[in-house]
Amino acid sequence: MKTAVQQMNQYGRESRPFFFMIDYEMERPVVLAHEEISKVGIYFKIGQVCIRSNPPMRIPFEKIPIDFEHYQKAFRNLKYYLQRGDTYLANLTFPAEIITPLSLSEIYRRSYAPYKLLYKNEFVVFSPECFIKIRNGHIGTYPMKGTIDATLPDARRKILSDEKEKAEHATIVDLLRNDLSQVARKVKVDRFRYIEKLFTCGKNLLQVSSQISGILPSDFRQHIGEILGNMLPAGSVSGAPKIKTMTILRNVEGIIRGYYTGIFGYFDGENLDSAVMIRFIERKNEHLYFRSGGGITAMSKVKKEYQELIDKIYVPII
Repeated sequence: MKTAVQQMNQYGRESRPFFFMIDYEMERPVVLAHEEISKVGIYFKIGQVCIRSNPPMRIPFEKIPIDFEHYQKAFRNLKYYLQRGDTYLANLTFPAEIITPLSLSEIYRRSYAPYKLLYKNEFVVFSPECFIKIRNGHIGTYPMKGTIDATLPDARRKILSDEKEKAEHATIVDLLRNDLSQVARKVKVDRFRYIEKLFTCGKNLLQVSSQISGILPSDFRQHIGEILGNMLPAGSVSGAPKIKTMTILRNVEGIIRGYYTGIFGYFDGENLDSAVMIRFIERKNEHLYFRSGGGITAMSKVKKEYQELIDKIYVPII
């Protein structure tokens, strides 16, 4: 990670455009100058939401999540740490096998999302969540916490009034505000708990987000790598406190996450945009696996959290 930070700082000093991708454990970062991107089988789209004029296309899509008993055991283990006060919020995740006739490249081409990435036919990301944006010396981050089936009666009121969801979201906003304060001044919450709608090939979802911003030093470009490194991993997909919670999650989940819940983005020589790598499908041994999860607090109910994990397994095909 140290080498990657130094490389990004150098490109920033030179105002040289580059792509970056950093895994959750921060052990396998990728930094590529713009002219190198096409040589390694990377395709991405950042920060442009396409306009859908037709309903989502129905495609064969079967999901095989981990069984409830497996999830319940991990949930109980995590609750032990929550009740001890070792963590206040932890994002519990698991892979689910999916069966679809679409290839990863087809999913990339046909999916509807503001942030998309196809990496060497190894995995595809269609993320709704921005990590950080930098524009004209201002930095913003947009944590997502809280999901509900949009078709449920009174869904908007239910998600916004749910006490567990309110506490979870407030914790992440506070964590991200502190993260931003490490690299910026005049940090403030611009919008708190606003609703966004996510379109899927199954059910549509309501997602709760917030917007936090700050002002960077005038020489921020030569410290681009440090800015990213100081804010990793993304708080919305790890927990609070971060480092302790990461250790707990590694023990409870039992597998490394790799690039899932890492970040990717692009620096154009002046400004930067990036995404959290959620809504993530990876290829392993000729099978496809979708990684998903949700934030667990002391107030969480196991059946509700298990259903959220399943609801987040989708492909937003247009």
